[in-house]
Amino acid sequence: MYIVVLGAPGAGKGTQAVAIAREMEMAHIASGDLFRQAVERGDELGVRVKGYMASGALVPDEITIKMIMQRVAAADCDNGVILDGFPRNLQQAEALDADLKKKNKKIDRVLYIDVPEEELVRRLIGRRVCRDCQKPHCNSNSQKKPEGKCRYCGGELYQRPDDNAETVAKRLKVYFAETMPLIEYYRRQGKLAEVDGQGSVEDITEKMLDAIGSGIIKK
Repeated sequence: MYIVVLGAPGAGKGTQAVAIAREMEMAHIASGDLFRQAVERGDELGVRVKGYMASGALVPDEITIKMIMQRVAAADCDNGVILDGFPRNLQQAEALDADLKKKNKKIDRVLYIDVPEEELVRRLIGRRVCRDCQKPHCNSNSQKKPEGKCRYCGGELYQRPDDNAETVAKRLKVYFAETMPLIEYYRRQGKLAEVDGQGSVEDITEKMLDAIGSGIIKK
């Protein structure tokens, strides 16, 4: 199966994508991870990606899709793939579908984690990120900072400069403007399952697994 996990910043899509991949023994592919790995390798593609990231520009769709398709071709993807963070807009989704079709593949299910905007703002303002592995640590109470070290690697936690109320509001506005057409695109294809993103991580994971198995919208 090829599954896409969608969700606004703060919705927990990264956490859930990892959990679903683990439960279903599938490969987890995050576009952000691919960018960082390419830069670390320092090959031709990595140099191009680094240039875009250094200038603050978005990596062009053609490069991102090329990286994803190369990753999908790896042996550990034979059991299926969870795509996390891509596609981000309608144009990327159409391009991805076209590329997958050439290889007789397709997106089977799209899981959209639905969280109210006010809750997303609270989570993002309270979020801290590990300096080493870049994994997020969220707390719905923005006044309470996550304590201790990264639960994944033990690294130092810090607050990203753009995790403030004003910038978060702008980021969410851009996200919803770009993503609503994408959600409708997959809904028309009959592939979209909306999952209530409020509750414990374990409860949300269970709802997402149910949605994958049944295709029934979970709210």
